[in-house]
Amino acid sequence: MSLYRTEAKKRLQRLETEIAEPTQELLALSVPPLVPTDLSLEAERFELSIVIPTYKEAKNLRALYDRIFKTLRLYDFEVIFVDDNSPDGTAELAREIGEAYGNVRVLKRNGKSGLSSAVLDGMGLARSDLVVVMDADLQHPPEDLFDMVEKALEGYDIVVASRYMPGGSIANWSALRRCVSRGGIMLAHALLPETRAVRDPVSGFFLFRKRAIDGIRINASGFKILVEILAKGNYRSIAEVPFRFRSRMNGDSKFNAKVIMDYVIFIMKLRLGLL
Repeated sequence: MSLYRTEAKKRLQRLETEIAEPTQELLALSVPPLVPTDLSLEAERFELSIVIPTYKEAKNLRALYDRIFKTLRLYDFEVIFVDDNSPDGTAELAREIGEAYGNVRVLKRNGKSGLSSAVLDGMGLARSDLVVVMDADLQHPPEDLFDMVEKALEGYDIVVASRYMPGGSIANWSALRRCVSRGGIMLAHALLPETRAVRDPVSGFFLFRKRAIDGIRINASGFKILVEILAKGNYRSIAEVPFRFRSRMNGDSKFNAKVIMDYVIFIMKLRLGLL
């Protein structure tokens, strides 16, 4: 099906999604070998690719996919799970979902190689010009994918789901966590002028056209992929859509003091042209 749907279909899906409120080194983009069960999708093309890094997210996976499917069922999309050898069977469950629906590929990597490299490996596997990056922990509501795709259809090269615009919010964060988040945005805006067009440049929930990263190198050990795309990418237009950042339903948060320090160093290196 074409991305250019009738307005009636869009309105119908919008109504349905609105009531479905849910409970170290620089590398070029690489395409790692797929497991044999995934090769059936190798030659297919999709209207949208959704890249989801995972580590110990088995408890969230079925609900995540079900909500993605309900939101985007009018579109020909694929989901690419990039799993860092989760001990809870995340990759195996993702393959089960793929066998049931036929549009899921799973890349299981050896060891815990990190979020940024997982996103890069997923990007390399994407079979669509439109690529979404989102988390598996349900803090990024899949229902917001519909508005993001609509913006992309208007011609925007990058669409950012923003917590810091009217309609956006953050649930159950401490004052310290909010302060750190705001401080990270202020640092990016101060040192990287290209990020100032976006109110939430550190969002981990975004969509982009592949041409936005053509010819650039993304840091596989970086902290925030979106910041680097904004600073170095080849894009003409950016849009933001609001979203409510929700509390994690299962699993452990990956936020800690080391993450903060890594981010500061990352921004400084971008500013100095070292990345």
